[in-house]
Amino acid sequence: MDVDSDQANEEGRAILEQKRVNEEYKVWKKNSIYLYDTVISHALEWPTLTCQWFPDVEHIPGKGYSTHRLLLGTHTSDLDQNYVQIASVNLPNMPDKVDVGRYNDETGESGGYGGPGSGEARIQIIQKIDHEGEVNKARYMPQNPNMIATLGSRGDVLVFDRTMHSNTPTGVCNPQIRLVGHTAEGWGLSWSPLRQGLLLTAAEDVRLWDINAVESANGARLDQSIVFQSHTSGVNDVQWHPLQPTWFGSVSDDTCLNIHDTRSDDRNKPTHTTRAHDAPVNCLAFNPINQYVVATGSSDSTLALWDLRHLKTRIHTLEGHTGDVQSINWHPKEETILASAATDRRLLLWDLSKIGEEQTEDDKEDGPPELFFLHGGHTDLIHDFSWNLHQPWTLASAAQDNIVQIFQPAHNIIGEEPSADEAELE
Repeated sequence: MDVDSDQANEEGRAILEQKRVNEEYKVWKKNSIYLYDTVISHALEWPTLTCQWFPDVEHIPGKGYSTHRLLLGTHTSDLDQNYVQIASVNLPNMPDKVDVGRYNDETGESGGYGGPGSGEARIQIIQKIDHEGEVNKARYMPQNPNMIATLGSRGDVLVFDRTMHSNTPTGVCNPQIRLVGHTAEGWGLSWSPLRQGLLLTAAEDVRLWDINAVESANGARLDQSIVFQSHTSGVNDVQWHPLQPTWFGSVSDDTCLNIHDTRSDDRNKPTHTTRAHDAPVNCLAFNPINQYVVATGSSDSTLALWDLRHLKTRIHTLEGHTGDVQSINWHPKEETILASAATDRRLLLWDLSKIGEEQTEDDKEDGPPELFFLHGGHTDLIHDFSWNLHQPWTLASAAQDNIVQIFQPAHNIIGEEPSADEAELE
């Protein structure tokens, strides 16, 4: 075997692939003015594997923008200290013509928005909290967004009260609560939206924690958890049902979607289960409006839609990605809108009300009728993304190459007229 020849061929393929990615990015950049009302690209110091909009927004009188916050992490590969990070983001109240070509050397941002009094597009890290190892997933508690739970590479689940930490790191990781039980790296984390203090985490198994049991949340340790062992391989994601307080779902490398009811006595037997895909299942999301609909995303490059009342038969398969589907999230207010992100560097928006519509031959080349928007601004795989709750068509996405992008598709694409931030109208 000619090792040098194989290495040269591999390097040649990598160069060609990078050239293709760069060409695709140039095409996206050229067309972005027609595709977006807002688009901002910001370079972080290190990649983040996690991304979530906070639920709050600040309106500044006399300004054309409002200030939002993002929850981020770091993935330094142990080359530097890791952090839980909180970023402030200025977003236009009335999106106008984007300028993707504009680049700010000082902030590492490109893109932005125009219009009178809109101010400068800006993403700024405003708080760093020391963390042990990479932050695989970080989520705030819905009932108290100052409480942030993280799951990382070392198994323990850490809970921070961000108000008890300075904005600049001290060099010492000091969580308010340490949840001890997992023995492997974990990726699944979900706070109950209906019952304060209940937290689900997933690694080699699923564990349910009640942080209300902690008397003094200042360096406390919690070992007690309820363990669910219904999968035969690692668990990649776990999610509480948004409308049913005792239901949750989990997905695994064993290709299964399992539904549990916490009232059941048998924690190792799910209430419902189905083989969801022919490859590992990486993520799931319950519809926030229709309590019976759940979506799953897989390494087979597809998404599947399920009815919880008839879990043995999938409703529909969404095909459009060419890489492992890493993250899926429903639109917070539109029942039929679903978004997905994958290792193919694409974030896709789906409108399930379009399933089955007739297409011309030209339209078929762009994908199925339910695929209505493709965000192609990333040049590396996308780890996580989040819908903004105050500007419901604005999303934030985080990629492997340190880039966080914030974008809103053009109003003529999503079928809505541009409008002010909802809170501005109240």
